[in-house]
Amino acid sequence: MRVVHYIPSIDRKSGGVGAYMQLLAKELGKLCDLHIVTHRSAHELPLENCKVHFIPSWWLPAINAKREFMRVLQEVQPDVFHTNCCWSPLSSFTLEWAKSTGLPCVYTPHGMLEPWILQRHHWTRKVPALMLYQKKSIQRANVLHATAESERQHLLDLGYNPHVTVIPNGVDFSTIPIVDKEHFYHSEHQRTILFLSRIHVKKGINFLIEAVGRLKNELKGSRILIAGEGERDYIRSLEQLAENRGVDNMIHFVGGIYGDDKWKLYSEADLFVLPTHSENFGIVVAEALACGVPVITTKGTPWQELESHHCGWWTEVGTNATEQALREFLQCTPDDLINMGRNGRKLVEEEYSTLTIAKQMMEMYSKLKS
Repeated sequence: MRVVHYIPSIDRKSGGVGAYMQLLAKELGKLCDLHIVTHRSAHELPLENCKVHFIPSWWLPAINAKREFMRVLQEVQPDVFHTNCCWSPLSSFTLEWAKSTGLPCVYTPHGMLEPWILQRHHWTRKVPALMLYQKKSIQRANVLHATAESERQHLLDLGYNPHVTVIPNGVDFSTIPIVDKEHFYHSEHQRTILFLSRIHVKKGINFLIEAVGRLKNELKGSRILIAGEGERDYIRSLEQLAENRGVDNMIHFVGGIYGDDKWKLYSEADLFVLPTHSENFGIVVAEALACGVPVITTKGTPWQELESHHCGWWTEVGTNATEQALREFLQCTPDDLINMGRNGRKLVEEEYSTLTIAKQMMEMYSKLKS
């Protein structure tokens, strides 16, 4: 089977979406003839087992992008077209162009139609985009791909398209070192609490900083690492918040961390915290669990399994809930944390391997083709 994906960016700054495509291509490309259509950028992630086609960006005359996109379709002769992301016009336009050739089409919004996202800049950005192109392309897709049951329900609530399939994101265990957490938690070391994701207002980093401010005596001697890239002005505002709360000596903004350095950072963490407003999946949660690290995240994510599998805390969004979860973490013994880490690793191994996810994708494509 030949499959063409469109994604607006595979730059490392694209966050979870770029990482998703990198992980998916590695296994999906072994099961089909996979082609990725995207645009040039400064720091493109390497993609394995696929051919990458670069077309002009959307801000150039659309006719140029369409001409190159249609050339790719003519060259590849795919069986299925799969587009990714919302609010970028070409995510919608490529679906329309593929539909015009009779191709069955899949649309993955990547959480960009979640309620919290829709509410931001609702009248100035979302409503015009929905009216001009976004709603139509969602309606025209043969199937919508959600990464969690909660996202599926939100998509159904919109009422644009009743055909929604749930396939979660995956984790590539071949890149993840196995850490002896038993030795780690029983050793003398500086307690490390880690946030690793895109630095963006959606991620709720302010809640973590405020909670640390309330617990600065209990957390004395700890280090809180904020890893990721983002707008410099927003990072400055978070640094100022840490200073105002008297915890700027504990909270360290370490920038974007990638590759082996990322896994080393996970392996050195006692706890991972993602206090986000909204995530369709939250690949960093799966990565932390795969490294045997307990997790605190919010009900803005689909990770209720943290509680059912006893590997973390699934909280309300906000400072109070983050503070309470941190208090409970501080009361855990080393053996408690070791068991939580083992439970998390087992959960991800059983449910979220990239090979399992790629096979589910192929099942979805096969149903569309038949």
